[in-house]
Amino acid sequence: MPRREALVRGWSAFAFVVVAVTLAATLPSEREPDLLLIGALVAGYAVVSRVRFEFGDTYVVPEQLLFVPMLAVAPLPMVPLMVAAGAVLAVVPDFTRGTWHWDRTITTLGDCWFSVGPVLVLAALAPGPASLAAAEFYLLAYVAQLAGDLAWTLVRDRLIDRVPLGELVRYFAGCARVDAALSPIAFLVAVSAAEAPVALLAFAPLVWLLEIFSRDRRERYAAALELNRAYRGTVMLLSDVLEFEDQHTAEHSRSVVDLVDAVADELDVEKGARQELEFAAMLHDVGKISIPKEILFKSSPLTAAEYEVVRNHTIEGQFILDRVGGLLGRVGEVVRSCHERWDGCGYPDGLEGDEIPLAARIVYVCDAFNAMTTDRPYRAALSTDVALQELRDHSGAQFDPRVVEALVKVVEEGRAALVTTDHVRRVLVASKLPQGAPSRP
Repeated sequence: MPRREALVRGWSAFAFVVVAVTLAATLPSEREPDLLLIGALVAGYAVVSRVRFEFGDTYVVPEQLLFVPMLAVAPLPMVPLMVAAGAVLAVVPDFTRGTWHWDRTITTLGDCWFSVGPVLVLAALAPGPASLAAAEFYLLAYVAQLAGDLAWTLVRDRLIDRVPLGELVRYFAGCARVDAALSPIAFLVAVSAAEAPVALLAFAPLVWLLEIFSRDRRERYAAALELNRAYRGTVMLLSDVLEFEDQHTAEHSRSVVDLVDAVADELDVEKGARQELEFAAMLHDVGKISIPKEILFKSSPLTAAEYEVVRNHTIEGQFILDRVGGLLGRVGEVVRSCHERWDGCGYPDGLEGDEIPLAARIVYVCDAFNAMTTDRPYRAALSTDVALQELRDHSGAQFDPRVVEALVKVVEEGRAALVTTDHVRRVLVASKLPQGAPSRP
């Protein structure tokens, strides 16, 4: 664990233990302690904490199934310590197998802060055994749980991770949905358990079912990750082939990826579309592999027939990626459209405006900017200011105005590295274009 994270989590765990012990020692309780029931609740909490559903880069657990009964039937002052004991017991198998380092114990303890707020609320408003008449107080306790958990999440993030606030809130809301769905079920069973603790065994089939779903989800998640690695490996392989065929084109593609990522951030492109966009930026010129060397590296002007061969590289790129299929098949559709113009005068399909995939519009603008700032046989690379003005001049005709605006902002704020090499465009631009051909391939 990095030093800063260890310090933050260590102080959090220490403070929680102090608060939990203080509550256990000083807070009055109207419920008689039953050591057998307390032990069963702690063990049950540990068991449900082992049922893990991957969510984002972490996981969620159905711990609410045992936390609510703890609040309902156990001595309230002891609940935070019971939660801590169950949470630590749940990760013992991870320590013994070596999949977790022992210092992650402090992470487990620090994550138990959510249990304090509900205890204080119920100790003040409903200290006796759970009943349906006290449902409103348990609802208030759940709100206190969410508030405490969110507060600790925000503090931890500001001190350690610094994830964008919107992303953090979306992640928290996703996890909270699990607790919100399980809490009413847990409360109804807990009300029965207040009179007959054996009612808690009703959770056993549900926990078993959730474990089956969890295992299946893990297997699917692992398979999806493996498929994703295969896609990325294919992309890198095609990139290596492209570099072997023409190093300058490959370098250009990699530089376009950096610019595309920055523009996508500015346009707030959703996460689900980012990978396709990144792959399209990397492979938008992959179809040039199929162009004969005598045309690709021809130093004299291209004939109309030769120029048409070069223009077909978008279709060839789609054909190559379609043969891979799946995600790269969808990327192939973007690659095909990476030279479509906003005004409909592009190729190969003459798409216009929003008919062009957003990913293709982004790649096209970034591609053109990179090409303009590349050295040419007949001129040096255009300056950044001149290239940006060119984009503005052709905004709404050749380029999507919104993408141009985003790229201008990204470049002016220095949020993307501007690497410029492109031998293929040098051949295309230096050649005499056949009549009716677009001025910038």
